[in-house]
Amino acid sequence: MKKLTIDDIDLKGKRALVRVDFNVPIKDGRVTNDNRLRAALPTIQKLRDNGARIVLMSHLGRPKGEVLEEARLGPVAEALGSLLRTTVQYIPETIGPAVEEKAAALKPGEILLIENLRFNKGETKNDADFARSLSRLGEIYVNDAFGVVHRAHASVARVTEFLQPAVAGYLLGQEMQSLGRVLENPERPLMAVIGGAKVSTKITVIESLLDRVDRLLLGGGMIFTFYKSLGLETGKSLVETEFIDLAARLVQKGGEKLILPTDVLVSTEFDFKARKVGNLSAVGFRDIPADCFGLDIGPQTAAAYARVLEDARSIVWNGPMGVFEITETARGTTRIAEALAFASTNGALTIVGGGESVTALEASGLADKITHVSTGGGATLEFLEGKEMPGIAALTGR
Repeated sequence: MKKLTIDDIDLKGKRALVRVDFNVPIKDGRVTNDNRLRAALPTIQKLRDNGARIVLMSHLGRPKGEVLEEARLGPVAEALGSLLRTTVQYIPETIGPAVEEKAAALKPGEILLIENLRFNKGETKNDADFARSLSRLGEIYVNDAFGVVHRAHASVARVTEFLQPAVAGYLLGQEMQSLGRVLENPERPLMAVIGGAKVSTKITVIESLLDRVDRLLLGGGMIFTFYKSLGLETGKSLVETEFIDLAARLVQKGGEKLILPTDVLVSTEFDFKARKVGNLSAVGFRDIPADCFGLDIGPQTAAAYARVLEDARSIVWNGPMGVFEITETARGTTRIAEALAFASTNGALTIVGGGESVTALEASGLADKITHVSTGGGATLEFLEGKEMPGIAALTGR
């Protein structure tokens, strides 16, 4: 890594201002999924073991500068305390004298979680005054929130102008190293599996990966925009008409590298909100009925993709292959998860990134078989696109 990490600096007695990603689901005042809290534990424990005084900051949801009771971080402090088996102090304010006083009073190993950063409009505006106020809470800065490093926000980028050194925590460091291996020196063949509903959200990553990978396998709702660009019938399937021409150019650019499903699962009935689907049938990609919805890659495609991935030494997967939220149309996505797990056991580097991909992977029960499960959604995509990440660029270099 070309940036300093918490292993490179003296932590003893220092007050560490730590940006974490605790954007977790809360229902009835309780955290319902603590995966993101668990992901931050190694960094927090390292700081505690070395006698640092810890001030944690995070956002939750999109309150857009307003104070929303359901977006307060009190339940997060309680859940984190249970995981750490210690008291995590919480203050329902983000900046100001009361917060500074509480931070200054921390003893070595103690933890304080401040209020939701996005209650202050200065956070998303990358406001200098807000960042300066945050900087007063620490003596060193630690970023361990990969999910937001692509955002030029006050707690991610601007705060480092007032607080140095600015270093990476273990989670961020692991993300940078794992994803960096794919971009800089991957073991080949390198293959990518890209899915999801809309091609509009994946255009730039597809373009970038086509220059890097040996094979790029497509799935999800986006495939119907590609089919339409080939002049094919897509029925009632999702098509982004404004991206048809671009999809055609990607097909031409990709050539044999870019692989589209040869069959799809379709149904005349589909209600996503009710999680209901009618009778499914597998049809060739040239034979999609006009009255049908395309909902998943077909069994022939799933098997073919699995065979292609058997030869990979490095694999990146982002985006489900179909409507994975419904059991009957999750089979293609599950088959890809199984293929990556199999590749991992054979020594391949496997990386899964993106919120839906990770959710689908966890549902398959195979997450522990994958080399690296990324905590970022948009951050993972932008990293793979080769874009500069404001939160990483802001860290202190070696």
